Amino acid sequence: MHAGKSILIVDDDPQARKLLQTYLSNVGFLVRAAVNGSDFRRILEETGADLVILDVTLPDESGFKLCQWMHEHPDFLQIPIIMLTGRVEEVNRVLGLELGADDYLCKPFSLRELLARINALLRRTSISPKSTAIGGQVLAFDEWQLDTVSRRLVHLDGEEVILTGTDFTLLKLFLDHPQQVLDRDTIGNATRGREMMPQERGVDTAVYRLRQRLRDTAKPPRLILTVRGGGYLLAAEVTLRNRA
Repeated sequence: MHAGKSILIVDDDPQARKLLQTYLSNVGFLVRAAVNGSDFRRILEETGADLVILDVTLPDESGFKLCQWMHEHPDFLQIPIIMLTGRVEEVNRVLGLELGADDYLCKPFSLRELLARINALLRRTSISPKSTAIGGQVLAFDEWQLDTVSRRLVHLDGEEVILTGTDFTLLKLFLDHPQQVLDRDTIGNATRGREMMPQERGVDTAVYRLRQRLRDTAKPPRLILTVRGGGYLLAAEVTLRNRA
C-alpha cells in the first residue's frame, strides 16, 4: 500500500524516533530520520520526502522554524507536514498551522492515529492536480489569477504569492464552488483528508492563512466570508481563461 512512499522523521528523542521508524517501516514506508535541524535540512535536500513528521522541540532550532524554512523553498512547498508537540496549549498548535503545517498531534498519541493522519494527507496529495497535467486551467477571480498547473497565484499588480499544499487545495476548493457555503467537514476532508474533531481549529486557521495570502484582511473580510453556523463562502465570480 505504501510502497515507494518516503517519510522523514525529525525528533531528537532516540526512543521516540526508533519507535516511529520501526512502526512506519513495518507498514511499508521508506523511513529516514533526523535528530536536529541541520540533519533534517541535509537529508531533505539530498533525498526529498513524500511527508515530514516534525517534532516542535529540537536541540538546535524549533520545528516551527523548520516548517517555515520548508515553505520558503519551492522544491519543498507541497510536502505535507505533521507536527508533533508535547505542549497542549492551543496557541502552539495554531502557530504550527499558521506557519504551514498540514496537521498536528499532541504527545502522547496513538500510532494508529498517526498512521491514519499520514494516509489522509497522502491521499490528498495523490488526488491534487499534477504539474504534468495536459492543458490545465487559469482561474480568474477578484484581482487574482490561479494557474492550476503551475500553482502560481498572481495578483493584478504582478505580485506572485507562494502557496503551500494546503493553501492551494483550499483555494482550489473555493474556486470550484464559488458563492457556495462550504462547511468545516467539507474543507477538512479536502485539506487533511478527514473530518474535523469537535473544537478543532485547523480549518479556521487554514482559512485565516489563505485570507492573508489573498490580502483579505479587512474586518469583516470581503472575499472569503464567514457564514455563522455554516462555514465559509467565496464571495467572488470565477472565470476560466486559457493558459498562455
